[in-house]
Amino acid sequence: MDVSISARHVKVTPRLEEVIQEKIGGLDYYLDGLDRAEVHFDEARNPRISDKEFCEVVIEGHGHHLRCKVHAPDPFTAIDMAEAKLERQIRKLRTRIQRRHQGDGTTIRTIDDADLVALNAVSGSVAIDEVAGVDEEEDDVMPSIVKTKRFHLGPLTPDEAVLKMELLGHGFFFFINRETSRSAVVYLREDGDVGLIDEAG
Repeated sequence: MDVSISARHVKVTPRLEEVIQEKIGGLDYYLDGLDRAEVHFDEARNPRISDKEFCEVVIEGHGHHLRCKVHAPDPFTAIDMAEAKLERQIRKLRTRIQRRHQGDGTTIRTIDDADLVALNAVSGSVAIDEVAGVDEEEDDVMPSIVKTKRFHLGPLTPDEAVLKMELLGHGFFFFINRETSRSAVVYLREDGDVGLIDEAG
């Protein structure tokens, strides 16, 4: 697997690069088709964060997209943590692929009032995660949007959307439901199952 490394405020030593190539580059052992990875380091500027080193890894190939973010006291620990998280994601992906070939789909439940509360909580946590430089004690200051993501909303089945959600490591995933041709959201419930919200016709 081709591994590219970038860093800001973090020095990538030859030894660190060697460890990255060994640990992240070796993840393609668990699943064929993973052909490229991007590893990015940065240093957290928030004094409240004890683990200063921030590492994000994105792996792509053969239609798969895996991503993880970790905070650690040093880059080597961050790579160990990222390797472990990505290995779990890959194993889960491999299991899902095997089940799909065997016709065993994911159970998706319809929404109820408790799900709406849970979804609001999940949405709030994601929004906060995307906002940087906001003082938690300044309740009267509205956070600003500092990061925008754009995705191609090609039609997916709910099962395919669940797979995408898990690979991205998110608590929910917005998509166009191939079965209804309308907007939809799948999300993780507190009981471990998956909820589905479909746009009304």
